Amino acid sequence: MNPYYSRTDTTELHVPDSEWKKILPDSVYAIAREKDTERAFTGKYWESTGIGTYYCAVCGNALFKSESWFASSCGWPSFFESLRPNSVTYVPDTSYGMNRTEVLCGRCGSHLGHLFDDGPPPTGKRFCMNSIVLEFEPDKK
Repeated sequence: MNPYYSRTDTTELHVPDSEWKKILPDSVYAIAREKDTERAFTGKYWESTGIGTYYCAVCGNALFKSESWFASSCGWPSFFESLRPNSVTYVPDTSYGMNRTEVLCGRCGSHLGHLFDDGPPPTGKRFCMNSIVLEFEPDKK
């Protein structure tokens, strides 16, 4: 059980990785805390069509609405904007000899994916996220 998970609490969390390691499944921990990446075209949301909200699988923070999801050819779920300005945070990432912007959960600091400037209007942004660190809840009818 994850005592830090909440879909309503937006208080920033400061939980050490040693604690997350005890709570999270290994596959989620590897991406969320060790900045791993799931293989392209394998995640459960890369072809998502549902209407609802995407949450951080680590802490429950609301991240994206389905209205901002778009079909990209990158193999990962892609969005053109976050749900709220503070839903996510950004840090420069120069790993693997690339200049990228890493996207972190604004509540727990978990790695979600990367931000690119090749998305559709109205923002021109592509939030390229890992499905395994997302949870989707359909809107209630």
